[in-house]
Amino acid sequence: MSAHPAGGTRTAHGRTADGPGAGLPLAVAVLLAAALACAAPGLLAHASPTAADPLAALLPPGPDHWFGTDQLGRDVYARVVHGARHSLLLGIGATALGVLAGLLVGLPSALLGRVADQVAMRGTDIALALPELLLALLVIAVVGPGPGNALLAVAVSSAPGYARLVRGQARLVRRAEYITAATALGLRRRTVVLRHVVPNTLGPLVVPATLGVGTAVVAGSALSFLGIGPEPPAPEWGSMLSQGRDALQDAWWIAVFPGAAITVSVVAVTVVGRRLHLRLEGRREA
Repeated sequence: MSAHPAGGTRTAHGRTADGPGAGLPLAVAVLLAAALACAAPGLLAHASPTAADPLAALLPPGPDHWFGTDQLGRDVYARVVHGARHSLLLGIGATALGVLAGLLVGLPSALLGRVADQVAMRGTDIALALPELLLALLVIAVVGPGPGNALLAVAVSSAPGYARLVRGQARLVRRAEYITAATALGLRRRTVVLRHVVPNTLGPLVVPATLGVGTAVVAGSALSFLGIGPEPPAPEWGSMLSQGRDALQDAWWIAVFPGAAITVSVVAVTVVGRRLHLRLEGRREA
């Protein structure tokens, strides 16, 4: 690595790794606030996210209602804060399930021989040929709407990509010298897989999974925008965006603030994921 005039460092391949002031602290702060909103939304917003007050309908942002009120007089700020639990936990849960499904498909594909590899990868290729949102909608068409099914649909739509990553990494690990040495020492195949192959396959998935959380949040919000997700009056960013789209001229705040929450959260996750990638890349180059 070499010094860069802008204050960062330049890697051996010519890419610049920005210094610590390049948005990472702000991204971490956003994610910490989002985590607090998920765990204890009442600490950030004291108003009820579902209590309607027709006399206070469509009030603009002000001291009493920081983000204004919606058509039913509900506090938009409280709904955005409480909606973080639905939107972000869906993204995290769907990513975790997608990675698990990728492991269940990718590991056997890499370790069980040519026939298993061909069957698993041809099925994965078919799934990857479809846009993720379309695949999620196909899953919803089969299992029906609802928050749990929306999570499942997003997980299924992301699983083929993780399966490809797992297969590729597992094939690399399988050829490593320490795997050959473990086998030569007489360790059973199952022990080698569980003790050596699986941990060393999971490590490189941290960065793609981190970035995948942002993609899953967007996908989950898109499903809620289409009416597939938590049922009203439960607050959820995608459904709030849908409810406010027809009032943009008269009450822009109803849609703008949940839309901004989605954007800021996804950007924060992306910044953290890219920094993890740069750190791991720098470690490999060192």
